[in-house]
Amino acid sequence: MSTEKEPIPAASNFIRAIIDKDLAEQKYALKKWAGSPGDAAHQAKGSLDFASIRTRFPPEPNGYLHIGHAKSIFLNFGLARDYNGVCHLRFDDTNPEKESQEYVDSISDMVQWLGFGWDNATPGGGIEHNLYFASDYFDVMYQAAEALIQHGHAYVDEQTAEEMRINRGTLTEPGKDSPFRARSIEENLRIFREMRDGKHADGSMILRAKIDMASPNINMRDPAIYRIRRAHHHNTGDQWCIYPMYTFAHPIEDALEQITHSICTLEFEDQRPFYDWLMARLVEANLLANPVPYQYEFARLNLTYVVLSKRKLIQLVEEKHVSGWDDPRLPTLAGARRRGYTPEGFKLFTDRIGVSKADSWIDYSILEDCMREVLNDAAPRKIGVLDPIKLVIDNYPEGQEEDCYAPNHPQKPDLGKRIVKLSKELWIEREDFMEEPSKGYFRLFPGNMVRLRYGYVIKCLHCEKDASGQVTVVHCEYLPDTKSGTPGADSVKVKGNIHWVSAAHAYPAEIRLYDRLFKAPHPGEGKNDDGSDRDFLQDINPDSVTTISAQLEQGAQAAQAGDIYQFERHGYFVADRKDSVAGKPVFNRTVTLKDQWQK
Repeated sequence: MSTEKEPIPAASNFIRAIIDKDLAEQKYALKKWAGSPGDAAHQAKGSLDFASIRTRFPPEPNGYLHIGHAKSIFLNFGLARDYNGVCHLRFDDTNPEKESQEYVDSISDMVQWLGFGWDNATPGGGIEHNLYFASDYFDVMYQAAEALIQHGHAYVDEQTAEEMRINRGTLTEPGKDSPFRARSIEENLRIFREMRDGKHADGSMILRAKIDMASPNINMRDPAIYRIRRAHHHNTGDQWCIYPMYTFAHPIEDALEQITHSICTLEFEDQRPFYDWLMARLVEANLLANPVPYQYEFARLNLTYVVLSKRKLIQLVEEKHVSGWDDPRLPTLAGARRRGYTPEGFKLFTDRIGVSKADSWIDYSILEDCMREVLNDAAPRKIGVLDPIKLVIDNYPEGQEEDCYAPNHPQKPDLGKRIVKLSKELWIEREDFMEEPSKGYFRLFPGNMVRLRYGYVIKCLHCEKDASGQVTVVHCEYLPDTKSGTPGADSVKVKGNIHWVSAAHAYPAEIRLYDRLFKAPHPGEGKNDDGSDRDFLQDINPDSVTTISAQLEQGAQAAQAGDIYQFERHGYFVADRKDSVAGKPVFNRTVTLKDQWQK
């Protein structure tokens, strides 16, 4: 009988059910953009047959990715992987004032860190490079805008922003037609071309879709589709002074790239009617052919004790409440990586919370538990004393040292054991000694015996104190015939077992103990005593990071940036990616062994 494990089936959800149905019906025998021949350069670089799917992950390069994006990445890239399809990485760079190459690079890095790429093998043995930018399609988007004007579906509006806001109406009252809505096709086309040619000032006019100002869906009340913005673009430079709105650009990008399932979060659900309207108008204009992409929405990640608003994350960074976009306390993927969170942990987390259409709050402890579960299996062990106090073994020979043997991973004996040196003077945790023990305390106190983990049984004798009365040194004696792994190891029974490192061989390390950045589950929620709205910054946890000096076993000094260990009894720690240097790693606490937040 085979001993190989069966692959774990992918979790079922409503999106997979849709894909299964579409594939069974062979729905997506996709056709390319039907515009002029020159537009071919803007289309997807390859073509799947209808037996597969094509998804996309479309971040705007105006910030760093956060934990919520991990859910979308695993969903879109994961579906493409599971159905033998393709997922595109596409940058929706339609807002040049807020975008930069720095963000493009960081986003690409995080997608790859999570285990995904955009180079896909084709049946012919080639490579399909599925990295795209909205700016790749600006010529095509402009062509589509002119087509809408020519078919009577768009007009140039010169109202002020305030006038448009007033005339847009409310959720209960219809909007009012713009006085410029009745312009002729010829006039709209002429003015729009003048906008393109830089003949009008920024903000003086916009191009709007002509739909229905009385629509119950405010998003269908003649939404803006092009605006004038003289801003340098990271990809196209100063070629354009007009830029498409995201809601106009996004459906066209999906169509050009032959996306079969355009998956986004629920806040875009009210935009889906415009998505469908635009697809239908472009089909009527013979620029697209059916079937066109369709948008599906799922619930975004709502996580307690963090803020995922890009505006708030930018505020935290720019006002220096954190050290940067990769601060290990931030819920950015760059920060999570630096803290020691792993792609495998995020994969387990996204599988565990699932995909649905219902909004709900996920407690941060679930994410931490997923990281613990993965790290418990993956992380080799080391010994670290985080609050050190000196222990002297009075009857141990001066200058002598010996090897003790500790497993590299207690659940993986094939990984072998490592040597930890024992000597006369050791470092132990301050909490492992109590001069006057409380009830149920089984560690060191005068007259009590404990085992030095991987070493000898010792008996506590007395302690030394400084002028303030604080204990500085604990004295003990060891029982020579009780070393772990020898026949005499079980000759003396003790209830306590403590960890230690040799003072002569220890690595004195800087350790950063990270905790949650916010002390409230919903930062900024509620009112102040005077009735004013709370600022989310009021809920910053003042103890979100503590820097200490610790004593680690000698082998930890060889850690490379990014190496992760379990420090026995304390949790999981990673050698900081930014501040560690060869021979002098700085460690960040990733997560404790058990959830301590509720305490």
